[in-house]
Order: sequence, then C-alpha cells, then structure tokens
Amino acid sequence: MKKNFQKIYWSPVCGKTNIWQRILLVFSVGYFLAIRQIKRTSYWTTILIVFIMTLTFLNLVVVSGILIGLVEGSSRANRSQYSGDMLIKALPTKIYIEKGVAIKNTLANYYDVKAVSARYLQPVRIEADLANRSAKSVKSNETSAILTGIDPVDEEAVTKLSKLIVEGSYFDQNDTGGIILGSALIGRFSSAIAESDTLQNVKIGDDILVKQAEKNIKLRVIGIIKSKIGQVSLRAFVHEKTLRQLTKRPLNNYDEIAVIVNPGVNSHQIKDALIENGFDNNALIQTWEESQGTFLKDIGSTFGILANFIGSIALAASSITVFIVIFINAFNRKRFIGIMKAIGVSSWSIQLSYIFQSTFYGLVASLIGVSVLYGLIKPYFDANPIDFPFSDGILVADISGTIMRIGFLIISIVIAGYLPARIIVRKNTLDSILGRN
Repeated sequence: MKKNFQKIYWSPVCGKTNIWQRILLVFSVGYFLAIRQIKRTSYWTTILIVFIMTLTFLNLVVVSGILIGLVEGSSRANRSQYSGDMLIKALPTKIYIEKGVAIKNTLANYYDVKAVSARYLQPVRIEADLANRSAKSVKSNETSAILTGIDPVDEEAVTKLSKLIVEGSYFDQNDTGGIILGSALIGRFSSAIAESDTLQNVKIGDDILVKQAEKNIKLRVIGIIKSKIGQVSLRAFVHEKTLRQLTKRPLNNYDEIAVIVNPGVNSHQIKDALIENGFDNNALIQTWEESQGTFLKDIGSTFGILANFIGSIALAASSITVFIVIFINAFNRKRFIGIMKAIGVSSWSIQLSYIFQSTFYGLVASLIGVSVLYGLIKPYFDANPIDFPFSDGILVADISGTIMRIGFLIISIVIAGYLPARIIVRKNTLDSILGRN
C-alpha cells in the first residue's frame, strides 16, 4: 500500500513520466489535499465563508435586479396598460392617422393579431362641482385633460382597463353619458400635484362639464382608474360616440391604434406586414419598445452601471474577507506545508488544493444563493411588487445574468484562495518547517 501511495503522489518528482502524466498527478494531489482540508477545516470557518459568499451572490443579483426592475416594471406597465404590443399613431406632419379604418380592419383580419383598439384623443377642460359654479366667490374647480374616446369592448381586450378601476365601475357597451377619470386628475389621488391643477371633491355619480372650444357636454362620473402610466392617469375616458359627438370627428380620424398579438408572435412581423401594405405612408407604426423611446432604456443602462458598481464593492469586500480567512488557515499550517514540500509534494499541488477548496466554497454558496433567489426572493417580489411612485418595481433575475454573476463570484473567490496559498508556499521550506517568519 505504501509503495502504491508513493507511486501515485510522488512520481511527479521521482518517477519518469511524461508532461501529461505530471499535470494529471499534480491535479490529483491538489484534489486529494483539498478534500482533506475541507474535511478537517472547522465547521464554523466553512459556514462563515459560505455564508459570506452567499450574501455576496445575493447582493450581486438582487441589488441589480431591483434597480433594473424599477425600469422594467414601468416598461411592462406601459405595454400592458397603454401601448399593447404595437402602437400606431399619426405621422409627425399629420393631425390624425390616415386610412385609420382600413388599418384597423387589416389588423383585425391578421391571424396573429389578438385584439385591436382604436382611440380618439382631444384636449379638453373638465369642470367639477357644478352646483357652485355660479357663485362668483367660489374658485372654479377645473383642470385640463386628454379626453379619450374608446370602444369599451375593444379597449378592454387590449389593456384590461377595467382592472385599473379603483372606484365605481367600467363602461356598459352603450353607455354614452358616462366618463371615467384618471387618478392624476383628482386631488385626493394626486397629493403631489397642486390643487389648482386637479379636481377637488369629485365622487362617483357627480356630474362634470367637459369643455371643448365653444361646445360643452355634461357627463356623469362612473369610475376612477389608477395607474402609474401618465398616458393613462392623465386621461379621461368616454365612449367613442360621445367624443365624436362633441368634436364632430369623422369615424376614420383615429389618433391611436393599440394592438395585441398572439403569444409567441413577434410584433415586428405585424409591423413589417403593415409596411408591405404601404400603411407606413399613412401612420407612424411602432412596436412597444419603439413607442417607449430611449428614455427608459437610458435609465435602465444607468441603473445597471450603478448596480454593477455596488456589486463590485461587495465582491471586493467579500474577497478580502475570504483572503484573510484562508491566509490565516494557511499560515497556521505553514509547518505542514513545509514538510510536504520537503518530501517532494509539488508547490503547484499545494496551491491547487486551495484553489479547489475555494471553488468548492463558491459552488456551494452559489447553489444556496440560487435556491434562495428563485425559491423565495423572486416569487415574493413577483407577488408583491415594490410600490415606487413611477412603477411597480419587480426583481429582474434572468438565467444568463445569474450564471454570469456566479462566474464572477467563483473567479473572485478562487483568486482570494490562491493568493494566500501562493504567499505561504513561496516561503523557504526550512523556515516553514522550523516556524520562522
């Protein structure tokens, strides 16, 4: 047994072997020593290192995920509550979408299109508290808004507008006398906005006056919707027949057309089909990403840089901690390391043992971190988004990004484990055996 042991572990020095055998044996010795060190290391030391690296991993993923999730939550809300998968608007040089009915009908006939909603938009003034409007001493209770004429069934199919109702109810199909107000138009929902810019004391069932040019129309408040998307919360919704009656708009003069495509369909395909039909000469055709512009993307990039900076600091701090722990461990074993060098164990094998040991800690910490992330933290944030003023923040933790951060974590801990081993191994063998500094 003793001869076999020597043959396996000492042959890189004493035996006549080729380079590949030497490399294999160096790795074998390093792996053997790593297993022994892990088994003989204090449980508390192992737990400490794994715990530190787990927290570091969660810091890398969760902090960046939340910061990016702020923007992602706003982007998703914009898509689901306003633009749909595609948004078609008037060309910059035009007032309305040209051939709006033809575009809507063409979209409705596409097999890959799930729902289409056409909207009419009109800037108006809305006045509430009509009972006191004749009193000269009372300040007028009114605000500006974008009156949005919709087909209630079509809009519900695209944006699920009824789910945003916080007071009152959604339209009946033929309700042309009702109006739904966005929360940003009402004072008690918009405390951050000056009272002069919002409606005060508005309740469900109240009559309000909608003013457009020289024509006014009285409508009944049937609902209030609350959204963090400005294009929704700053609008007042009425039946399309009501708006066309107020503005004398032709049926064809749409301002927006929102589109939902079937699952698995790329909205670029529908856009390309409309362009092939020549509709790009009549309207501005955009996918949901294009309709949001570069603002959200720029914020997301900035938050990503900030998250990486914060994560790098945490990674450096944890690497220094691991370096200190392993250095102390290696320093306390320097006499044993000197003896191994004296009897012929390769310095590379000793250094590899610490690299393997560090890799083990990193893999265990990553496994625990991934389990906590996808088993507890992400489901929690999915069910309970963070309530930020401009979005419902979610946790973005895609698999590719998580794997990349695991790689950074393992690389950092491998370096933190290798450096102290390198420092101790380079000491004079005799000095190490005799305990000299």
